[in-house]
This record gives sequence, C-alpha cells and structure tokens, in this order.
Amino acid sequence: MPRKRSDRSGFHFTSAIRAICDDMTRRVPLLSHIDMQRVAVGFCQARKRVPHGLQASLTPLRFEGGARTKVTRGRLYTCETILDASGREYLYLLQFYLPRFLDHSLGEKLTTVVHELWHISEEFDGDLRRHDGRCYVHGPSQREFDRTAARLAGEWLASDPPSELYAFLRYNFKELLSQYGQVFGERYPAPKLIPAKSA
Repeated sequence: MPRKRSDRSGFHFTSAIRAICDDMTRRVPLLSHIDMQRVAVGFCQARKRVPHGLQASLTPLRFEGGARTKVTRGRLYTCETILDASGREYLYLLQFYLPRFLDHSLGEKLTTVVHELWHISEEFDGDLRRHDGRCYVHGPSQREFDRTAARLAGEWLASDPPSELYAFLRYNFKELLSQYGQVFGERYPAPKLIPAKSA
C-alpha cells in the first residue's frame, strides 16, 4: 500500500507529530521499546467539528503475538501491508483525527499521543500491549490506563524537550491554519483483512 505524499507549502502535521513521538521514545524509558521507523503516522479528517469523539487511533498490523495470519470464522486472514519509501513493512499505523485532535489543551494532546504509543506491545511485534482480563486493550480500568498515559506525558515534559518541538500543539486547528495557510501530511487508507493462502 503506497504512501500518499505532498510537497505543498504549509504545516506538515504528520512530520511534526512524528518528531514528538521520536523524542518521547528516546526520553521516556517505558516507551523505549518503540522503533518509530516501523510506525506509519498519518491523519484522518474527523467527520464532525466537535470536541468529543476519537482523537487518535493505533492499528496493529499483525495479530496476537506478532502472528502474520489469523483464523476468523474458519478462514485464514492476513492484514494488508503498509510499506515505507524503502519498501520496509510497517508494524503499526498511528492516526490522528483532525481538526478534533488539535482542538484540545496541550496536556490533553500530549496525553493522547502517549495513550496511543502505550498501546504498542512491549515486544514491538506488530501486536497490541495485551492486559489480563476481558478488556485486554485497556486492562481492567481504562481510567488507570489514561492516568498512566498522563503520567508518562508529564514525565516527557519534565525531561525538558525542546519547546519548539511541541510549540505547534499550543495552537488549535483554526489557529494553526491561520498561521501556516494549510495543514497537511501523510494519509493512509485503513488496512483491510485479506484472505491468506495456507502454507
């Protein structure tokens, strides 16, 4: 699945948010297992200009334990691949929903970024971090999951990253648009499950 690129002038949102993710994985020990070179970063357009709703999402591009295939309803499936410019396969797709994501406070935005990164398996194998219990995605308490994300975001800020790295997050979408004329970046279609040939 090829990436869609743009050489237009304006603010390249996905490059800027990727730079924050890169820095977070270097400064926050609990995120150090993440190799951002294997994470595709894109944006989607939110259907409605409302503050509530999905801010960001992380899609694993492998199945449980990093498996490439999964049997569903008696059929073997694999996940559609996303490749970088060199042809290397991404393991995750991280997407931000604009303008909604930008229409929140700086602290909420940083917590959202960490929330999605925290979903990445400690094995960094293309699967999610799996918790015990029925809700393996967030664990027994989503509130506790969110508290962890907020704590790690605070830890990152306390490490004194360059302020220019996240200065754009102080703007809401309208302000960023006014400042730069346009906001753009990488966009990816949602990866699909496709039938796989059994070995």
